Amino acid sequence: MKSYESLELKVNLKTTIKQGSKALESVLHKIRKKTIMKKVVFGLLVFAGGFLTTNSVNAQKIGVFDVDLMVQAMPQYRGIDSLVQLYERDSLRMEYDYALSEYNRLDSTYKKDSAAKKPASVLNYIKDQRTQFATQIIYWQQISQQKIEGKRQMLATPLYQKIVPAYEKVLKENNYLLVLKPEAIEFMGSTKVENVFEKVAKELKIQLPQELRSSREPESAAGSTRSTTPAATRPAPKKQ
Repeated sequence: MKSYESLELKVNLKTTIKQGSKALESVLHKIRKKTIMKKVVFGLLVFAGGFLTTNSVNAQKIGVFDVDLMVQAMPQYRGIDSLVQLYERDSLRMEYDYALSEYNRLDSTYKKDSAAKKPASVLNYIKDQRTQFATQIIYWQQISQQKIEGKRQMLATPLYQKIVPAYEKVLKENNYLLVLKPEAIEFMGSTKVENVFEKVAKELKIQLPQELRSSREPESAAGSTRSTTPAATRPAPKKQ
């Protein structure tokens, strides 16, 4: 794709920023939301740690699970990933090219109509349309990412519908105080942590990738001592 920086976007800057502020605010909102969630998770871990310490005999277990990672572990997910890549390569490329073409057309029209001294109402309408396409080009990276994730979520819906009942069944059969995501559980080294991925995979009758399996420790003379938290290696992020 051509960089939008190569465009001669002769558009009123204040108007462009105003039109694009919604897209930028959406990105900032996600960042603030992640920050808040990290603080909440840390608070829960402090609470859980104190609970497990003061009630060590009858303490409930803590599980580690992430439904999004479980979806990526499903055998069918590879097909979804391929479809998303096709969507990004074909549909989104066409959408970007159309926006670029329309911007150039409207920019040329605006210049011609300005030289021809067309009415202000006509010129303002063309300028507003040009600004909309300019904003789409400027914020294309954020816009395309949102579209890609939306497409991925739509295609993965059947997988979520398979996983959620199995996950709910595991929760009913186990007495978990908390179920946290892998990145949150790294703050805690409790032996009360259980790998929920393995239990859900057993319900679904699928094999987990190595990075979601429990890390194994050598058996001692007193018996088996096995950590049930997922291995330290994090799963690869979703392909974009």
